[in-house]
Amino acid sequence: MNIVNVAVKRPVTIWMFTFAVLLFGMVSLSRLAVNLLPDLSYPTLTIRTDYIGAAPGEVEQLVTKPIEEAIGIVKGVRNVQSISKAGQSDVLLEFEWGTEMDMASLEVREKLDVIRLPLDVKKPLLLKFNPNLDPIIRFALKTKRGSETLDQTKLKNIREYAEEELKRKLESVSGVASVKIGGGLEKEIQILIDQHKISQLGIDSQLIIDRLQQENINQSGGKVEDGQQEFLVRTLNQFKNLDDIRNVYITSEGSNHIRLSDIAQVIDAHKERTSITRINGTEAVEVALYKEGDANTVNVAKKVDVRVEQLTQEFPDDLELIKTYDQSTFIANAINEVKSAAIVGGLLAMLVLFFFLKNIWATLIISISIPVSVIATFNLMYGNDISLNIMSLGGIALAVGLLVDNSIVVLENIARHKEQLSNADNRSNESDNNKLAATIGTKEVSTAIMASTLTTMAVFFPLVFVQGIAGQLFRDQALTVTFALLASLIVALTLIPMLSSRNFKSEETIDEKSTKRELKPDASLFKKLGFYLASPFIWLFRGVFYYLPLLLTMLITLAFRVLKLALGKLFAPLLWLFDKFYGAFAKFYQTLLTQALAKPALVLISIIAISASALPLFKQLNMEVIPQLSQGEFFVEVSHQPGTPLEKTDETLIKLSNVADKLPQVERTYALAGTGSLMNASPAQGGDYWGRLNVVLKNNASKADEQAVMVSLRDYLQNIAGVQMKFSTPELFSFKPPIEVELSGYDLDLLKRYSDKINDTLTKHKRFIDVKTSLQNGHPEIKIFFDHQRLAQLGLSAPQVSKLLATKVGGTIASQYSIKDKKIDILVRADESSRDSVTDIKQIIVNPKSDKPIPLSAVADVRLSVGPSEITRIDQQRAAIVSANFAYGDINDAVAELKTIISDMQIPLNISADITGQNEEMDVSFTSLIFALLLAVFLVYLVMASQFESLLHPLLILFTVPLAASGSIYGLYLTNTPLSVIVFIGLIMLAGIVVNNAIVLVDRINQLRESGMEKTQAIMSSATSRLRPIIMTTLTTTLGLLPLAISMGEGSEIRSPMAITVIFGLLFATLLTLFFIPVLYSLFDRKRFGGAHD
Repeated sequence: MNIVNVAVKRPVTIWMFTFAVLLFGMVSLSRLAVNLLPDLSYPTLTIRTDYIGAAPGEVEQLVTKPIEEAIGIVKGVRNVQSISKAGQSDVLLEFEWGTEMDMASLEVREKLDVIRLPLDVKKPLLLKFNPNLDPIIRFALKTKRGSETLDQTKLKNIREYAEEELKRKLESVSGVASVKIGGGLEKEIQILIDQHKISQLGIDSQLIIDRLQQENINQSGGKVEDGQQEFLVRTLNQFKNLDDIRNVYITSEGSNHIRLSDIAQVIDAHKERTSITRINGTEAVEVALYKEGDANTVNVAKKVDVRVEQLTQEFPDDLELIKTYDQSTFIANAINEVKSAAIVGGLLAMLVLFFFLKNIWATLIISISIPVSVIATFNLMYGNDISLNIMSLGGIALAVGLLVDNSIVVLENIARHKEQLSNADNRSNESDNNKLAATIGTKEVSTAIMASTLTTMAVFFPLVFVQGIAGQLFRDQALTVTFALLASLIVALTLIPMLSSRNFKSEETIDEKSTKRELKPDASLFKKLGFYLASPFIWLFRGVFYYLPLLLTMLITLAFRVLKLALGKLFAPLLWLFDKFYGAFAKFYQTLLTQALAKPALVLISIIAISASALPLFKQLNMEVIPQLSQGEFFVEVSHQPGTPLEKTDETLIKLSNVADKLPQVERTYALAGTGSLMNASPAQGGDYWGRLNVVLKNNASKADEQAVMVSLRDYLQNIAGVQMKFSTPELFSFKPPIEVELSGYDLDLLKRYSDKINDTLTKHKRFIDVKTSLQNGHPEIKIFFDHQRLAQLGLSAPQVSKLLATKVGGTIASQYSIKDKKIDILVRADESSRDSVTDIKQIIVNPKSDKPIPLSAVADVRLSVGPSEITRIDQQRAAIVSANFAYGDINDAVAELKTIISDMQIPLNISADITGQNEEMDVSFTSLIFALLLAVFLVYLVMASQFESLLHPLLILFTVPLAASGSIYGLYLTNTPLSVIVFIGLIMLAGIVVNNAIVLVDRINQLRESGMEKTQAIMSSATSRLRPIIMTTLTTTLGLLPLAISMGEGSEIRSPMAITVIFGLLFATLLTLFFIPVLYSLFDRKRFGGAHD
C-alpha cells in the first residue's frame, strides 16, 4: 500500500499530520456542546386549546372533535389521542418515526387555521415534546424563618421579588432561554361589585368594564409648533394608584355622580392560585431555568451559579435561595464516570500489552493509537454536530478496547518480520531492516485489519433502520465508535509502521559536511562584519531548531530509560510468572487443537451443545425497554377526586412531606400542588387536584434505600381514601406507563363500569402497583338550562346572559394597572357574598338595567350535577385507560397475567380492550433491532466475502456470531441483567467484533496455503502464530470495557448492560473460536491453493 510506504519514508510528514489532527481535535473538543442525551426529536405534537369555563362534554364536542377530524388526514400521523377536560382540550398526535417534524408542524397549523371554533375559544397552541425543554435548574425562594403558612402579603412580596429581580437578572445569563416563576401569590387588582347596589341603580357590569378601559389610557395628541420650538401633546390618564381606580366616574343618578367606590370594593388582592410549592414543608416560590436549545448545559449551570452567588449579596435579609434540582450535576458526574471508565480501560489495555510484549517502547507505540484516535474522533464529532453526552462518550469508552486491535496485529507482524530479517544472512544495516520489516509487515496484514475494521463499522449501518427511541438514542454512539475505529485504522497503517521503523539509537541525522561547515571570518572586512552581525541570529536559529529539540530529546530519552528501569524492576517477577503461564497455555492449546483436529465431529457437537444450553436461560431473562436511571431522587404523584380544591391537595402533600422528612435516607423534599407552574404539563396531569412530591435522597443512599422510602410513602398513601398515586424516577425518555389497558366504546357509563372493575382487580393483585384509571368520579357542576321563550319575552338572549354570568362569577379582565414598569391585571367580578353558593348563583340579576330585576332562577333551570372529569378519545373514539406499574417480574409476565384477568371479565362486545403501554414500544424497538442485527450479520458477510474472494470462508467465520450470543446470554443470566434495547445494541456491536479474530486466523491460514503449506499444517501453524495477537486483542477489548461493566456511578444503568453483553460474548466466543474455526476449516474447506497439497 502506498500509504504505508509514505509513512515509513516520510516520518516528519506523518508527525506534522498527527500534530495537526491533535490540535484541531482539542479545539473541536472545547467547542462541543455538553448535554445529558443526544438531540432527541420525538415524533409527537400536542394541540392544546383553552375553552375557559366549558365542561368536558362541551370541550369534546365543540373543540376536540373538530380538531381530530381536521388533523386526522395529516401525512405521517399514526395515532391520535385526546383528553377533554374542564376548560381545556389536548389532542396528542403521534407520527411515524423519521417524520420531518418541522414540516408536520406547518401542515398541522394549516389544518388548524381553517377550523371554525367557538368565538370564546383561545387559539390552539402547538407543543413539541423534547426532554431538553425540561428546566435544567430549579431554585426555591423562601423565607429563612421557615413555616408552613405565610401571610398573603409575604407571599406576594416573595413572588414579586422573584419576577422583578431574579427572573430579569437570571435571564440575562448567556445560554438561559427563559425563567419560569411558580408558586407564591401573583398580584391582581380586584373590583368586587355589590350586586344589590348596581341592581338598584340599573348599572350593568359591562358599563363598569367599559369605563375602566376608557379612563385608563395615555394617548398622543399630535404636536404644536410655537415659534422655533416644537412640542409633543400627550394626554396622561393612566391609573397611578388605587385611589385613581376608586374615583373613576361610572354614571350619574340625577344630580349625583356615581363613582366606582360607591358600588364596588377596589382591593389589592391576588390571582386565583394554580399551584403551591413547598420545600421541606415550607411554602416557597419556584424559579425554573430553561436553557437555549444548543447551549452547553454544564457551562450554563456554572454561569448561573456565579450569577446567583453575586445576587445573594443583594438578597433581602429574610430571604434565601435554595437549589432544589440541577441537571448539570448528573450530567457532569455521568460524563466524568464515562471519562474515568475510558481512562481506566485504556490503562488496563496498555497493561495487557506490556505483559505480552515485555517492551515499554512497543507498548507505547501501540498505546499511542488510543489518544490519537480518540482526539481525532472529536474532529468528526464536531463536523457532524454530535454533542458530548452519555451516549457519545459511552461510544468512545466502548471503542477504547477496540482501538489497539489493529495496532496489535500490525506491530506483532512487524516484530515477526524484524526477527526473520535479523536472523537472515543479509548485509543490510539495522535501520534498513526496520524500515523493510515495517513496510512488509504492515502491508501483509493491511487487508485483514481493513476487513476487520469494516466489519465492525458495518454493523452500525443498520441502526439507521431502527425505529423508535432506540434509533435516535444510539445514533451518536454508533457514529462515535465508527469514527474512532476509522481513526485507529489510519493510525495502524501510518503512525505504527513509522514508529516501528525507527530504531531510536543515536544516529547521525545531520550530514557531516553540513555539521562541519561553519561560518569563519573571511579576510574581507565586509565579510567579517557580516559574520559578526549575523552571529546572534545564527546562534538563535541553532538554539531554537537544533539545541532545544536535542535537549528535549535527551530529557525524554532519560525519562524513558528511568521508567523502563523502574518498571523492569517492578514487573520482573510478574512478567516471569506471566511468561510461564502463557507458555504453558500455548502448549496446552496446541495439544488440544491437535486432538480437536483428530476428532472434529466430537468437538463440533460439544461446542454446539454448550452454546445451545444458553437457550433455556434466555427465556428466563427479564425484559424492559430502557433501564431506569437512578439519580438519587424520585417522584410521588397524587391525584384526588376531580373538584378537590388546591388547598386540599397541598394539605395531602404537606403530610406526605412530613412522613418523608422523618426518614433517615431523605435529604429534602420538594412539593408542587397543581399544574399551574408547569411550562409543559402533560395531558395526563390534572389541575388543582393533582400534586407531586419530589424526594431527594442523601448522597450515600443505595437503590435499596430508595425502594424502602418508596414503600414507606406508598403504605402511608394507601390509608388515605380517594387518593390515586404513582411513583416514578426522573425519566430521560418519554414512555407510556409499563402497563396500560385501553377500553374503547361510546357509552361513558359502561366504560367507567368496566374500567373501575379492572382498576379494582389490579389494585388487589400483588403484582400490580400504582393502579390508576382515567375515568374518575365526575367533576361537580352547576348546570344552567335556559328557558328561551322566557328570555325572549324579557328581550334577553342566551349569549347575553351567559356573558353576564361569566363576568360576575369568573370575572373579566377590564384593564391593567401599571406600577414600576409592571402590568397588573384589573379583574371585575361580583363580590364573594354574591357567588359563593348555588343559591347566590340563582339570585344573580340577569337584567340589571331594568326597573324590575329578574333573577337567574326565573329564566333558567339551575341544577347540581356530576359530569365526567375528563373524556379520553383514541383514534376518534371514546376510551378509558387503566395504567399500572408492576412490583415484580418483567413486563412480559405482567402482560400475560393481565390478558388472563381481562379474558375472565367477559367484557361486552361493544367495548374493545387492548393492552398497550411500554410493551408496545418494546415490540416496535425489538422487532426493528432484530432486523438490524440480521442485516448487520449480512453486511459483515458481504465485507468478508469481498476480502476472501470466497463464499465459504465468511460463512465459516459467521458461526462465531451465535457462539458470542450464547456467551452474552450466560453473562446476562449470571449478572441478572434484563434484556433491553441496550443489550440488543451490544449484540449488534458484538457481531462486528467477534468475527475479527476468526478473520485474522483464516487469513493467515490462506496465506500459508498459498505459499504451499499443507492444510492441516497451515491450520496448526496459523493457530499457533496468531494465538498471541488473538488473546491480546480479546483481553484489551474486554478489559477496556470492564470499567463500564462494573461501574456503579451515574448513568451506569445504560452503559453496564452493553459492556456485559460484549465482554461475556467475546470471551466465550474467543475460547470456542480457537477450536471451532480450525475444525470447521479442516472439515469444509476444499479449496486448492497454488502449491498446496491437502
